[in-house]
Amino acid sequence: MNLTETQRRITRSLSNGFVDQRFEGTEFLMPRFIYNNAGDSMLMHLERELDHCSSFTFVIAFVTESALAALKVKLADLARHNIQGRILTADYLTFNAPKAFQELLKFENIEVRIADSKAFHAKGYIFDHADEQYQSVIIGSSNLTSGALMRNYEWNVKFTSHDNGVLTDKLISEVEKEWDAAQPLTNKWIDQYRIRYASKPKVSREELLDDSSPQYLIGDGDIKPNDMQRDALSSLDEVRKKGEHRALVISATGTGKTYLGALDVKNFQPKRFLYIVHREQILKKTVKSFQDVLWPKYLKKYGELYGKQTRTKFEAEFGIISGNDKNFSAKYLFATIQTLSRDEQLTRFSSNYFDYILIDEVHRAGASSYQKVVDHFSPNFLLGMTATPERMDDFNLYEMFDYNIAYEIRLQVALDADMLCPFRYIGITDYERDGEVIDDPSNLKWLVSEERVNYVVKQTEYYGYSGEVLRGLIFCSRTDEAYDLASALSARGYPSEAITGSTPQDQRDAIVQQLENDEISYIITVDVFNEGVDIPCVNQIVMLRNTQSSIVFVQQLGRGLRKFQGKDFVTVIDFIGNYKNNYLIPIALTGDKSRSKNNARDDLELKQVSGISTISFSEIAKERIYNSINNTALDSLKVLRDDYQDLKNRLGRIPLLTDFQQHGTVDSMVFANRFNNYYQFLLKMKEDIHLSFNEEAILSFISLELMNGKRTVELFLLQQLIKNYGQLDEQKFEILIQHENIFFDDTVKHSVSRVLSLDFFTTANQKKYGDNSAVISEAGYYRLNSDILAALDSNPWFKRLIEDAISVGLLRAKDCHYMTNQRFTLYQRYTRKDVCRLLGWENDVSSTVYGYRIRQQACPIFVTYSKSDEIEDSIKYEDRFINADIFQWYTRHNVKIDSKEVQSILDPTTTIHLFIKKSDDEGSDFYYFGEVTVESYKQETFQAKDKVEPIVKMLLRLKQQARYDKYLLFEK
Repeated sequence: MNLTETQRRITRSLSNGFVDQRFEGTEFLMPRFIYNNAGDSMLMHLERELDHCSSFTFVIAFVTESALAALKVKLADLARHNIQGRILTADYLTFNAPKAFQELLKFENIEVRIADSKAFHAKGYIFDHADEQYQSVIIGSSNLTSGALMRNYEWNVKFTSHDNGVLTDKLISEVEKEWDAAQPLTNKWIDQYRIRYASKPKVSREELLDDSSPQYLIGDGDIKPNDMQRDALSSLDEVRKKGEHRALVISATGTGKTYLGALDVKNFQPKRFLYIVHREQILKKTVKSFQDVLWPKYLKKYGELYGKQTRTKFEAEFGIISGNDKNFSAKYLFATIQTLSRDEQLTRFSSNYFDYILIDEVHRAGASSYQKVVDHFSPNFLLGMTATPERMDDFNLYEMFDYNIAYEIRLQVALDADMLCPFRYIGITDYERDGEVIDDPSNLKWLVSEERVNYVVKQTEYYGYSGEVLRGLIFCSRTDEAYDLASALSARGYPSEAITGSTPQDQRDAIVQQLENDEISYIITVDVFNEGVDIPCVNQIVMLRNTQSSIVFVQQLGRGLRKFQGKDFVTVIDFIGNYKNNYLIPIALTGDKSRSKNNARDDLELKQVSGISTISFSEIAKERIYNSINNTALDSLKVLRDDYQDLKNRLGRIPLLTDFQQHGTVDSMVFANRFNNYYQFLLKMKEDIHLSFNEEAILSFISLELMNGKRTVELFLLQQLIKNYGQLDEQKFEILIQHENIFFDDTVKHSVSRVLSLDFFTTANQKKYGDNSAVISEAGYYRLNSDILAALDSNPWFKRLIEDAISVGLLRAKDCHYMTNQRFTLYQRYTRKDVCRLLGWENDVSSTVYGYRIRQQACPIFVTYSKSDEIEDSIKYEDRFINADIFQWYTRHNVKIDSKEVQSILDPTTTIHLFIKKSDDEGSDFYYFGEVTVESYKQETFQAKDKVEPIVKMLLRLKQQARYDKYLLFEK
């Protein structure tokens, strides 16, 4: 029988999966076990298959809105490419919510039917590839739910079969039989199902899915603290036991700061308490929360016995100082800063009138009104609470609280801990007219044009919201835009109100109440609702403005992250134009403060962040952000100065690189690569520090060559030499190295001597680093250069900066997983120079390595996957992944199999290492994909201009199969 090429590839791929992995399979045809592990998830596989199919069919019993929301951007891209799909689902156990069925009707390119079988419990995904006549199938335990696609321990098998395959034929026949027997999903069917859904007992979501969320615990009438609050309360208690009178709590929006404050007040038992807030809008809700916590347990339990009079007496202990409310005598007072800071109000209270004062949104405390109040009072304890302590002014918030940070929980950690509502972030392009996005926000006519408003409405309807009723919040660019947009949306059936800086407080309260009461669909604002507003019911956030600040972005995102009954997730729709600062979006979503372009690009590739929250970009929007990252200096002096000042304020001293590393902010190598060393940056910050030329040279050497932590031996040796006054027995050092489980052999030992003597480096770098050996190895001892040793004794700042560079290098090695018992770490980035050093080569020959170099029985191969258009055709080879196990690679041209070069590569004693980067836009760093062996090789020819030259093609087998998320980065 004559097989087609597709059939042969399928045969080899199935043989690879089911017979012997030495068969050369094609990745997208190979069987794969999918179970939601690190770097691999069901969601990734579904998206990848959808990217490459000609049509698809999902046969799944359970469907949730949350899972559909995670796929909507991908499905929209498919619709744009006219890819059609089918979904066969069911009403089994009346699990699927009516709203989920309603969402399925939104897909214009997908036909949906309801299975006839009463016990329909199938879970399968079929992807057609019409051009090559095969189907890919995923069958297993995963329904179309968030947990099943991203988090739960599921078992699924992906396999591929030709149209003529018995298994596929049987599967397709069964699908078609069920499909023909099924009925179309219609609004009428959903209306009827809604009645059954409401009346019949249902298996709870918690029983079927692991999607439940811990709420506040109620026991014996008391509100019990959640895990975060327990830790914070303990820390606050410890602060007070140390005799401190002030403390700061940094807690992401929605994590229960108000209840935390009330619980701490309950523990403290103040005689008189004052709560200060920025906005009157949340004052009454705050009072209610404190009453819920402080209301004595026995009164809650026997409230009816004690009667209304007792309740009234308890409530009288709470008073408000704001607007027309002026209750100065209550035990627990709640005041707006605007009212309290007036002289006629403030002078009513003596300095020690309150023994406990709590300031909410305390990042505003640099304002004169706050300082006036804080200076007036001397409480036994002052607590400040904020989600965003970073300030854009010169006020040092940390100093105000004596640098006592009692507790800190940021957005990403809170999402991981399931304390907040997950989000579905959707980045799509703004409306284009004549193929162009108009980015000028000053053009009101464009911002509220009929075409743009229609486009916005269409997108918000498609991407939807969780729950039965839309309660949306729209952030726009201008005040007049907010009013005009509110009118335009109202005219389209979405009642909307605008809130701006000029909106009176009572009117704001009324509008928020309208949203909560489902009287309006949207509140439209500019920046009024960035903070200090609590509207838990918000289930859709629309961003119709440029992202100017990652802080503001997170504040606005946080408006929808509070949990609310019936809200499983919040939809965040970001309309992205051609803005230079689009790079801020992935940075803000992931909380990445490293200022590293490599990290920003990695952030852009993430699908799932922080628990089961997801990030989805349309194809064009993603390209715009990628270009923004490449074309923007993330490490500008202004940005680094702000980061530096913020950390200095937090610490109350000059921060070191170790501080940046430990606080998860600027990557230490950003300072090194930008300024050669941290000392030069400190000079730019006007710090009074001085190093000599030779002192700075050795600091630059450690910073640029060793501090990246990619090999820890040199760093560890320098650390031990400083600790042992400049001398260390070589045998003792090797025992220490072995104890630390650091990779060390004779090659490394020799290499370390070459590096620390500077003999490894080029002449230019030797001069740059002072031309003197940092460490000398002689007579069985390592000795620190005498000039360095003397400088360490005479210049405290030199010693501090050297020890800091060494320490941060060791921290980086640990944090970036470089500290292993092998030369390289999978999927970490290395430059050609790093590789020369880590392979133990005598000299730095990185400038002449190019694509590969064979030395000392090692051959590193460097591949730039997407070749630039500017590269000569003579070196544009088809280096690519065949599958996650096999990489196709070409030698340089004008090379034959029998050449010394190729024979050296084929020599079984030669260790081959594979390094890959996506494009030259990504700098000089390559991902390490591990050791490879030559599976096969073939002599071919290559045409360079008018000349035909020999070249050798090799298939390289990876020693360890490429992790799926990394493989997807390079799949063509």
